[in-house]
This record gives sequence, C-alpha cells and structure tokens, in this order.
Amino acid sequence: MKGSQLIIIDFEFSMPERHQNPRGFFPEIIETGLVAVQNGKVTDKFSSYVKPAAFPVLTKRCKQFLSISQQDVDNGIPFHSLIQYLSELNRRGKNKIITWGNMDMKVLRNNCSKAGISFPFTGEFIDLSMEYKRFFGDQNQTGLWKAVQEYGREGVGKHHKALDDALTTYHIYKLVEKDKKYLDKAEPTTIGDRIDLSKLFNQMA
Repeated sequence: MKGSQLIIIDFEFSMPERHQNPRGFFPEIIETGLVAVQNGKVTDKFSSYVKPAAFPVLTKRCKQFLSISQQDVDNGIPFHSLIQYLSELNRRGKNKIITWGNMDMKVLRNNCSKAGISFPFTGEFIDLSMEYKRFFGDQNQTGLWKAVQEYGREGVGKHHKALDDALTTYHIYKLVEKDKKYLDKAEPTTIGDRIDLSKLFNQMA
C-alpha cells in the first residue's frame, strides 16, 4: 500500500520584456525546485534548470529578475525529462502537492498542454498562500518570504531560487500545521479562566 507523500514544488518561469508581449508568448518553466517528504522525512530534493522550447531566448528582464543566465537554461534538462521525473515521483504515494500561490500548477498544466504531454500529478493540490491567508485572516495574499518573516524566521537561501523557495514553502507548511494542531487541542476557556474569581470574592466579602 502506498504511503502519503508531500510534494512541495516551486517553478521559475520565463517572462517577456516589460510592456512587450510577443505574439503567442506564454510563460515556460525554466527552473524547478522540489522537496518530497514521506513520514516526515525528506526523500527527494530536486533542482534543475529547464530548457524553454517555444521561446528559447530569455529576455533581459527575466535574466535580471531571476538571476538566471542564458547558458543556465541552454544547459538545462528538456521539459519532457522534467515531466518524466514528476510522473515517477507521482506514482510513489498518495500525494499532497503544495505550492505557494496557484501559478505553478497553472503554468505546468499549460506547458504540458502546449507540449502535448499528460499532466504528471494526481492527488490533493494545496495553495499554501491561501491556507496561510485563511488561517491568519489576512485580507491580501502574502508573499512567500514575507510570510516566513511574519513567523519570525528567515527564508531558506535565496528568494526566487526554485529549490530555496520550495524549502521555504515546506518550512511554512510545517509551522502552519503545528499551529493548526495547537488550536485543535486548545481547550475552550471557562468563565473561571476569563475572570479572576479571587478578586470577585474579595469585592463581595
């Protein structure tokens, strides 16, 4: 019987120049960071650049924003190799796929559709940024590294580095789950907890 598996994943995408949108442009995955966890233990850490196929030349804006060079992606794995790895990982267990925000899965689905490849994941999909928002009652969605700082911690490594962002997402996931358990166990307060009865008795005496 397959065990449960957490797959925490972060992608970085190609982007057009500001105020320009070439005909037919769509974001492609150019870097992947992934952490797989079973029984509370990290079983996989995966990090790779991915070679874009439809728009192979990165824009200046993309290279500057993500600190990724053209050579990085030229030497990256092909998209179909990434999907092959994700499909193999998917078969290992009953999955919860965790991302920060909903763009990662949207872009993955779109890239698979454009390439004529089956989407690799099955299981429960969790947008941790929405869980975080609901849990803390924030009106706006919080950025990944702002969220971890609100916990009084620092992110892992470098922001917008896919594996570091995936590890940071996993870090927040564990903190949120711990807080949920704490709240579930918290006993409802009694009137005695809310009022110092000794003071009340002294006033009545």
